Amino acid sequence: MMFARQVPQALDAEHRASLDLLGRLEAAALDGDSAALARVAAPLARQLEHEVGRHFDFEEHELFVRMAQAGDGDLAELLAEEHATIREVAGELLAMVREAGTDDWPGETATAFRRLSLELVDRMVAHIQKETMGLLPLLDDLLDEANDRELAFAYAAG
Repeated sequence: MMFARQVPQALDAEHRASLDLLGRLEAAALDGDSAALARVAAPLARQLEHEVGRHFDFEEHELFVRMAQAGDGDLAELLAEEHATIREVAGELLAMVREAGTDDWPGETATAFRRLSLELVDRMVAHIQKETMGLLPLLDDLLDEANDRELAFAYAAG
């Protein structure tokens, strides 16, 4: 899907990067390969820290407010609820990676990481699909050129 505005383009690019990593995570989890899970743990931790922090905060503080003001508060509320659930799973995974490191893990750590990873994949993929089909096209219509530019700069600045 192509988007006209900079903000949906930036969010879409991040979604695509997340989907790529989630695909690798899912493959490692389904294979049950603890070494492969450990290898994907560090990139996953970096992605979750970014995605769950900066990306979600930006959407909630800058975009969902505008959506609610424009009459699309139900979608904004649903996406915010999903953010809260994803944050919980991501927090557990991040704690596990920080505690266990990224070396080959013992069976119980790999099993717990595998279970949480598959939960995260399910939740994130569904969430990204909702945003791609609902939020991003809405932003193309909702934002004017000046708002889009201002928000794109603010988001890029971090």
